[in-house]
Amino acid sequence: MRYTRLSVRGFAVWGRVGEEHVELLSGSPLEGCPTVIGSVARSEAVWLPPVVPPVFYAVGMNYTRHIEHARALGDTKAVLPKRPEIGYRANNALTGHLSPIVKPVEVAGRFEAEPELVAVIGRTLHRASYEEARSGVFGWTIGNDVSARTWQHEDRTFWRSKNADTFKPMGPWIETEVDAMAQTTTLRVDGEVRASFPTGGMVFDPYDYVVEMTRYLTLHPGDVLWMGAESTCQLEPGNTVDVEISGIGVLTNPVHLEGNHP
Repeated sequence: MRYTRLSVRGFAVWGRVGEEHVELLSGSPLEGCPTVIGSVARSEAVWLPPVVPPVFYAVGMNYTRHIEHARALGDTKAVLPKRPEIGYRANNALTGHLSPIVKPVEVAGRFEAEPELVAVIGRTLHRASYEEARSGVFGWTIGNDVSARTWQHEDRTFWRSKNADTFKPMGPWIETEVDAMAQTTTLRVDGEVRASFPTGGMVFDPYDYVVEMTRYLTLHPGDVLWMGAESTCQLEPGNTVDVEISGIGVLTNPVHLEGNHP
């Protein structure tokens, strides 16, 4: 099943995605069994982030190749993790499928896309076992962890380098019936493949993270966990970037320069 959120006459409405139409739902599938209250053609859908998380968690470097690349660029902190450790992102950075990524005029240097698998939590979890972690994931969506590297190195935190408005496209929907670890992640810019890698080729998988995280904190329905990327690529205003994860879908966003977008 595929669930999403759409903007309908200015209101956020949950939907169940079909081949040609999206059925509009009376409420969130994370909170019960909503009924169908209408439909909209997929071609006319205005896509929102498929969930607004109570807490937005993000893994750092979780693929060996990404760690090696960062080390080659002089990042002395880029080392293979010995255990799952989590970070946080800000909801204000979220934007939906087909919405623009807006590059601030102050950004100079590397402005990069990072294609990521996103786990959506479906139940309250505390001190979860590995099997409880597996059953506690409601479904999977796609994220693009847009990063302004100069800001990342200048600032003490990631407050603007990864959390500026529109820097976290997510969508287009949540897929509930897929083995996410058996898929392939592909990053394209203007239709050209810039990266392709096994989605499940992580140092620690999502369930490892859930087990470790819930030793110390409680996860709640709707929380999201972005799982890191193996590869990154440069973005420029005028580009269109696609992040595809087989079995889930394609997240597409144009890149605009601040002040030059509709």
